[in-house]
Amino acid sequence: MTAPVGSAFADPYCGGVRRRAAAASTVGWRPMASDERRTDSGITIRPVYRAADLAGWDPSERLGEPGQPPYTRGIHPTMYRGRPWTIRQYSGFGTAESTNERWRLLLAAGGTGLSCAFDLPTQMGYDSDHPLALGEVGRVGVAIDSIDDMRVLLAGLPLDQVTTSMTINATAAILLLLYQLVAEENGVDPACLGGTIQNDILKEYVARGTYIFPPRPSMRIVTDIFAYCRRHLPSWNTISISGYHIREAGSTAVQEIAFTLANGIAYVHAAVSAGLPVDEFAPRLSFFWNAHNNLFEEVAKFRAARRMWARIMAQRFGATDPRSLLLRFHAQTGGSTLTAQQPENNMVRVTMQSLAAVLGGTQSLHANGFDEALGLPTERAARIALRTQQIIANESGVADTVDPLAGSYFVETLTDAIEAAAWSYLDKIDGMGGAVAAIEAGYVQEEIEQAAYEHATAVDRGDKVVVGVNRFSDGESASTEVFPIDPSLQDHQIARVRQTRASRDAGAVTAALADVAAAARGTQNLLVPIKEALRCRATLGEVSDVLREELGVHRPAR
Repeated sequence: MTAPVGSAFADPYCGGVRRRAAAASTVGWRPMASDERRTDSGITIRPVYRAADLAGWDPSERLGEPGQPPYTRGIHPTMYRGRPWTIRQYSGFGTAESTNERWRLLLAAGGTGLSCAFDLPTQMGYDSDHPLALGEVGRVGVAIDSIDDMRVLLAGLPLDQVTTSMTINATAAILLLLYQLVAEENGVDPACLGGTIQNDILKEYVARGTYIFPPRPSMRIVTDIFAYCRRHLPSWNTISISGYHIREAGSTAVQEIAFTLANGIAYVHAAVSAGLPVDEFAPRLSFFWNAHNNLFEEVAKFRAARRMWARIMAQRFGATDPRSLLLRFHAQTGGSTLTAQQPENNMVRVTMQSLAAVLGGTQSLHANGFDEALGLPTERAARIALRTQQIIANESGVADTVDPLAGSYFVETLTDAIEAAAWSYLDKIDGMGGAVAAIEAGYVQEEIEQAAYEHATAVDRGDKVVVGVNRFSDGESASTEVFPIDPSLQDHQIARVRQTRASRDAGAVTAALADVAAAARGTQNLLVPIKEALRCRATLGEVSDVLREELGVHRPAR
């Protein structure tokens, strides 16, 4: 992945950069000497950084100008002076009615984008009355069984004015099509619909587990979504390649960007192999990163990832459209960093993490509620999280100039070190045959598990301080309000999905589902017949069952 010296994407390991990178290894949380400091990825931090640390470092090559290759300083020339980041608050719980109510509240309070969580049955392709859905309906997100639910979820929302991000993967095509159908019913031109589906199935096999089909059939659905949106939903972000959940599963910052970019390479390769010209789909790719507590490592991580993706797209895939080189990303503060002990401390953590994302150049940001270690965010916690972003945007001054940390001896050295360590991982994954092969071999999973174990051990030893947990504990803390879950919710949702089945044209549904099955056995784009089935009020579970039958179900090797 090297380029001619002097090009916009010259070898990042040349000269002193290579020597500095080689000296900065990721070693995990081994016991430290009393005066030693390391980042969460194990990169040793020296007490002082000086000009000599950047000897031979060429700012025109490594930094460039904002909005120009290699995009270290951001993807837009004026960044937040031209347009602030989109302030999102993640929502989705219980019924479609309750989520719609929360969305209206957030928009009225100054939110500028919507983000939706779905419950586990929806993520796994089961209707709310399926036996496996018992006890999970509406628990960690909103339950969506059919177009009837989606109509309620989106009622009264200005779909031509706000963008909606949906955290959904195995059933992403179904939720996207339901969104499009309801928007069309409301008179919104699909070309005007803006938003993102996560649609990142590879990370499900290594981090979350909400997969349905085996990896290779799943990749077919991903590329079908790319092709469908290119034609029908040109303003929609077709995938949010997610490092967030990889980090939540226990990876280091270096692993987060390495494994996520490896997945991104796999998606682009699959799309190109399916006959899609790279510059026709790559501009709609986006990323989703975690923001953790180590402020400077997180800032450096975002800057390194942006630089790496530009090189990958230009060199590996020959992209020539400048938009194809841009690593556009949404960030969310780290859920796994929140503590149930002294939960008010989480407000400070979320503030630091949000600041890191902004200093790192995010395009969109969600700040967690301080009570999310205890349950879904209460209305009070969601409002505080929203105000946190608004204070950073309007009172801190960090948005007044582009990339305010550029040229820092420490930040630039750390950015180079993170990038070098991430390239090492990518080289190893390439040697295994790419991300899909590495996942099938269990390599990525094992690396994340080892990192998670080392972190937990470091906390237990006290090498890694968690305020209020293993240091500065005050004993009993004040009780915190917890979001209530209505036990009658599942009964309500079951009644609605059964009413849907009873009131539709059963023959039309059967015929439409048969067309989905035929497309799955062939090479037709799956989204076309799925959309017609959903229009006929086929349920999410019924469509998923047809695909299970035709594409198979993934069974992990261990």
